[in-house]
Amino acid sequence: MKKILISIMTFLVIFMTVSTVFAETVVFNWKTLKYHKPGCQWAQKCTQNCTSVDKKTAIKNGGRPCKVCGGKI
Repeated sequence: MKKILISIMTFLVIFMTVSTVFAETVVFNWKTLKYHKPGCQWAQKCTQNCTSVDKKTAIKNGGRPCKVCGGKI
């Protein structure tokens, strides 16, 4: 019984880790409606109107990918 419980718990931890990795976080500029990958030069220069959100949220709010980085992780 303990082995089954440990196996289930291990699976859940791995699943949660993988799902977190695949949730793409981008830097979204609410004024220009463009999103950038976190390492993009324009994301690093953006100090106002920018927040980190998942890519789906950025697109849902009218976001377009940056022409430099493409917004891809």
